[in-house]
Amino acid sequence: MAIAAIVFDMDGVLIDTEPIWEEVRREYIDELGGRWLADTQDRFMGMSTAEWSEYTSKDLLDGRRTPEQVAEDVISRMADRYAEHLPLMPDAVDTVRRLGASYTLGLASSSPRRLIDVVLEHMGVAELFAATVSTEEVERGKPAPDGYLEAAARLGIDPKLCVAIEDSSNGLRAAHAAGMTVIAVPHPKYPPAADAIAKASFVADSLKDVTPELLAEFR
Repeated sequence: MAIAAIVFDMDGVLIDTEPIWEEVRREYIDELGGRWLADTQDRFMGMSTAEWSEYTSKDLLDGRRTPEQVAEDVISRMADRYAEHLPLMPDAVDTVRRLGASYTLGLASSSPRRLIDVVLEHMGVAELFAATVSTEEVERGKPAPDGYLEAAARLGIDPKLCVAIEDSSNGLRAAHAAGMTVIAVPHPKYPPAADAIAKASFVADSLKDVTPELLAEFR
């Protein structure tokens, strides 16, 4: 059967905010006298708000701030940075509009709902998404498939008829675990692990490569 829906990731796919998340979290942890571990950024990518705030509180800050305080502090700083400048990925708006003309669109993001809504409104594409999911709204963040499964459920479309567009290792693993066909658009600064990239049916150099013609090849 033909693909019926496209489910986008947000950070690293539509907006180039992974470097901003890293910068904000590093500064925050440093200000509070915490520690940044060698695998911290890789672990953060895909975690839900509840997961990364708990990890930060317990493992990086030794309880200096509660998970609730960490989440509020970091999300507020991110919102301030978005208000200053929202760095869109190349061709992000054009790609959403082009694919939205032929397919139902969804979004499954690790960002909190507050930031998802800001980004899609800023891009001017909020009305094109039939369903959006924050991993705040499901039990587990990426690499668990919960966010992608919830997006498919809200769309009313079988996950097997969905294509997911992802950049990160945990995102690729999550979409694949949900049973979706996966297109990888790797971020140059945060390349996915080999096992994760192997789960992709197609690896694109940029969003410009993700065309209706390409998607028509997936059956």
